[in-house]
Amino acid sequence: MGRLLFWIVLIAVAVWLWRHFKRPTPPRADTEAGTTPMVRCAQCGVHVPQNRALQHESRWYCSQAHLTQGSSSGDR
Repeated sequence: MGRLLFWIVLIAVAVWLWRHFKRPTPPRADTEAGTTPMVRCAQCGVHVPQNRALQHESRWYCSQAHLTQGSSSGDR
């Protein structure tokens, strides 16, 4: 029984090592290079990409309707 358990553990470790070293990890710099910063809508709190958001004074909004509501209602 001890020999069987030994071989099962040995094979499991060998498979784990093979899977671990088989595929290289991709460089993280490539995935972060194309990202855009996210901003929070001052009206509803939804996060949107900065290039799709609308800015009024120092606040960001997710849509034209929220920009209109936010600028007319004052601070939230």
